[in-house]
Amino acid sequence: MREGGKPREACGVFGVFAPEKRDLAPMVYHGLFALQHRGQESAGIALNDDGLFRAHRDAGLVGEVFSGDELAKLGEGNIAVGHVRYATTGSDGKLNAQPLLVNHRKGAMALAHNGNLTNASELRRMLEERGSIFHTSTDSEVIAYMIVQERLRRDSIEEAVAAAMDVLEGAYSLVIASPAKLIAARDRHGFRPLCMGSTAAGETVFASESCALDAVGASFLRDVEPGEVVTVGPEGVSSDRSRCGAAPKSLCVFEYIYFSRPDSVVDGAGVCLARQRAGAFLALAHPAEADVVIGVPDSGLDAAIGYARASGIPYAIGFTKNKYIGRTFIAPTQGARESGVSLKLNPIRDVVAGKRVVLIDDSIVRGTTCRRTVGLLRSAGAKEIHMRVSAPPFVAPCWYGTDIDSAENLIANHHSVEEIAGIIGVDSLGYLTLEQVRNLTGAPGGFCTACFGGEYPTPVPLSGEKNRFERKIHDT
Repeated sequence: MREGGKPREACGVFGVFAPEKRDLAPMVYHGLFALQHRGQESAGIALNDDGLFRAHRDAGLVGEVFSGDELAKLGEGNIAVGHVRYATTGSDGKLNAQPLLVNHRKGAMALAHNGNLTNASELRRMLEERGSIFHTSTDSEVIAYMIVQERLRRDSIEEAVAAAMDVLEGAYSLVIASPAKLIAARDRHGFRPLCMGSTAAGETVFASESCALDAVGASFLRDVEPGEVVTVGPEGVSSDRSRCGAAPKSLCVFEYIYFSRPDSVVDGAGVCLARQRAGAFLALAHPAEADVVIGVPDSGLDAAIGYARASGIPYAIGFTKNKYIGRTFIAPTQGARESGVSLKLNPIRDVVAGKRVVLIDDSIVRGTTCRRTVGLLRSAGAKEIHMRVSAPPFVAPCWYGTDIDSAENLIANHHSVEEIAGIIGVDSLGYLTLEQVRNLTGAPGGFCTACFGGEYPTPVPLSGEKNRFERKIHDT
């Protein structure tokens, strides 16, 4: 987890199958732009032209990685997959950029992965003992090799993906391009979202969030079910649901709190409404005598609206956001990150000066960024600051693709709520409860809340250190 910042999610994936060959790269480009919030470290597109794969991947934002010339070089095809990355296993940079391309005896494959395997170390060790040579330090390459091994002894790519899923543990939403088919698959627990849409021209599209379907003019059809394998090929769309229902659904609840865009619908529930519901819960559980409710952009805004409606306290926009810099976690040092907060956010003095303020944010991890944000409000003249958090306290690491890998670095494990309030400089502090966060969509159950003290849905590894495979890359 990056020091002082928010928890970060693994990646965003996008895939498209077109009935006829055409210029698909611009469509994937627009889809990745819509998913940029899910990963800002690298981006890539792989395009299949009758079994010939062309790809471009690099470190940076989508607009930095792809120029018009780079998109044109990808040419035409009828299958394409794309990826934006935030590293939770393996370092950032071009080496680990996706989609991953693998050539094998039966053709080639391009794979994009969102999530995190919990048994990656064991599988990688087994593959290396069988002679596999790894070129990256990601668990995504483990998935690719497992699928290829199955493909070499099975009749179809969809059979190979399904067989690999029997040994893969943890979180994975996948889009995979083969020479003739596009595959979408989601782990049995459904930790990470994945949805399906179609365009007026007959293209089938898969994306991590529905906002990416909107960006390319595709109509939302449905979510890929946990455990499902969807195959799109020349003969149409088919589905293998034999693994659906094999495990309790455990969608990461932080998709609603922070990760997903507010205009997305995830597993049938609108993200915006879920955040407003969180704010209403906070107003009931943690009322405050205040003059104005404001939210920390962007994910705190909808929760602030919900708090204001439920409490009757007026809502206002309390910060202006500089949209031309990246998220503060990109900064390489803690000092640069804290300075980046004031570059990114600036309080609106007329809204907060002399006021008792309810400040809504989505989470507190270590408290450093939060403390800086509170300091900005104090300097703008806020009389009182009552902070409300639309998530429970983080108390445990995540093994499924959220970059929280150390319980000892979480402020809630070392301080009481009152102590945290003093550390970050607020007059009062209130969190959402575990029961409330499980009811954000109005339908209880079906969420992973392990990082908030809930039970882990799967066995967890002894070590989930982010760069655990890096040494092997450096030694060769």
